[in-house]
Amino acid sequence: MNEKFKEAAELFEEVMIYGTERLMKSIDLPLWYEYSPEQIQVLKILSTYGKATSSKIAQLQGVHKSAISSRIKKLEEKSLIMIKPDEQDRRSKFIFLTEKGERILQLSNEAIYKQFETLILDQVDEYEIDQFIEIFSKLKKILQLKGM
Repeated sequence: MNEKFKEAAELFEEVMIYGTERLMKSIDLPLWYEYSPEQIQVLKILSTYGKATSSKIAQLQGVHKSAISSRIKKLEEKSLIMIKPDEQDRRSKFIFLTEKGERILQLSNEAIYKQFETLILDQVDEYEIDQFIEIFSKLKKILQLKGM
């Protein structure tokens, strides 16, 4: 394996793990006392995909489907999501984000974006941010084309 690619992959993993932890710990958002990071991530997945099955959510979160059942149940009880049977295959059920779920996700995202900006604003210049956006946009396209 090319050493530069290995270093890039390791850095990406470390930034994702450390960055998420650091960001979440540095924000005192009452909303996060009510919803776990995993539940917020389910909302983000639904916002991105429009709808998803519990199997797809489990796959995207890298957990067993049984772990998703509890998250889905809690989010449904709080009216953040709704579950509807697939019109073509009644055995399948799709999960959708509700308006309330969209509002909760928006509040969470705004807090994250604000804190992210605060943490890096004086450490990264605009050119570097543009490079970051360009590289991650390219990576996103590549991963989408590869079906990852």
